[in-house]
Amino acid sequence: MIVLKATQEQILASLQSVAGIVERRHTLPILANVMLRKTGNDVQLTTSDLEIQIRTQASLGGDSGNFSTTVGARKLMDILRSMPSDQTVTLESNQNKLILKSGKSRFSLQTLPAEDFPLVQESTNFGPAFSVPQKTLKALLQQVSFSMAVHDIRYYLNGILFVAEGKQLSLVATDGHRLAYTSSTLESEVPKQEVILPRKTVLELLRLLSDKDGDIHMQFASNQARFSFDGKEFVTKLVEGKFPDYNRVIPKSHKNSITLGKNALLVCLQRIAILTTDKFKGVRINLEPGVLRVASSNAEQEEAIDEIEVDYSGDSIEIGFNVTYLIDVLVNMHEDMVRMDLADSNSSVLVTIPENNFFKYVVMPMRI
Repeated sequence: MIVLKATQEQILASLQSVAGIVERRHTLPILANVMLRKTGNDVQLTTSDLEIQIRTQASLGGDSGNFSTTVGARKLMDILRSMPSDQTVTLESNQNKLILKSGKSRFSLQTLPAEDFPLVQESTNFGPAFSVPQKTLKALLQQVSFSMAVHDIRYYLNGILFVAEGKQLSLVATDGHRLAYTSSTLESEVPKQEVILPRKTVLELLRLLSDKDGDIHMQFASNQARFSFDGKEFVTKLVEGKFPDYNRVIPKSHKNSITLGKNALLVCLQRIAILTTDKFKGVRINLEPGVLRVASSNAEQEEAIDEIEVDYSGDSIEIGFNVTYLIDVLVNMHEDMVRMDLADSNSSVLVTIPENNFFKYVVMPMRI
């Protein structure tokens, strides 16, 4: 049976949309495979890592009929990538093998039975669905994802908090040293729902979401989230645990504020960061009326100093920061101006966008 027959470009696009979660090493060999399930002329491609499952549907030619199998996802992708995009590719089933033919090339690939593929058990108690434009969710994720923790023992920090309430969707990420918050308005009201999406899910969504206007539909259950967009269905396990109260972390009454050009500050910090080391990323910021001074030094007694003229008339403040945390937020901001609110050398700094209440970024100071 010819399972599918289409151009390399069509097959590869479908495969790439599901293959991102496939790990190279697995305790279960079948998890390295993609499940192909043919019904009539449509083929459904499914991958899973037991916590995330991605499924997409495509019409990729071939004989009509019912058929299912699983085949190595990365191997199939590598073979397809080695071929011209407009070349026709045929996949035929032959006993327990899949035969891939294209031009004068022929590959015989090992398969495993589809009935052995461990599908994620989907929840039966999903809350009401709501949607936002794909490009909106992608922008929200980009604004906070860099603040997620990596392999923290406080496992609830290794992800992003989603809070849907009323007509607002808020996303929060923190690693204990800095916190990023952003939000967007929903078209319809939803009851309050709070879930923590795992880090791997967030990174995969960022990879798959496009800048197009199409919507992404979301549903949350107590232990799962489901996303539907562009013909793909994405089901993921949630992180259990209680996320920190982010409202208590965001400063409300810092009396010193400064607004300056984002690019000027970013370039200054990147220059000064050259003399910091991987072990110690600290920089000193001196803020005085009319001037912002940034300095760093290292174990070899080298020193870097840079100044920016600023419109500031508040208190003189000297404060230390991990320069990476400041660079991260500026790189992920697309506005021209940035605002910083400070209290003193021992308090966190609040970074915001002027005349924008949707985005807030808090960085704890460090001793230098």
